[in-house]
Amino acid sequence: MSILGNVIWLIFGGLIAALGYMIGGLLLCITVVGIPFGMQSIKFGFATLAPFGKEVVEGQHANSPLRVIFNLVWLVLFGWEIALAHLISALILTVTVVGIPFAKQHIKLIPLALFPFGRDLR
Repeated sequence: MSILGNVIWLIFGGLIAALGYMIGGLLLCITVVGIPFGMQSIKFGFATLAPFGKEVVEGQHANSPLRVIFNLVWLVLFGWEIALAHLISALILTVTVVGIPFAKQHIKLIPLALFPFGRDLR
């Protein structure tokens, strides 16, 4: 069932979301300071391609001081906008019964959009 969900996800907006993450990540990688943020964005772009059947997992050292600082910088500069986009997409998708499973995937991606360092979609 997750394969069918992922295919439909890609057709109806998942590919656009993944490309947005990847293009944003590539732009961030232009500067040396932006490379860690760009790599996270690219990683989530690939994870966004197939969110069905996966869950958010927290790494072993997800709350280390450096990752907390990176997450705070990410949250202020990029994270809240991405999370807001996922939330708006989820709200729009819940209007129809067919869209509810896809809205759940957007809701699942919000914690990753807010705090990407030390977390992954597996």
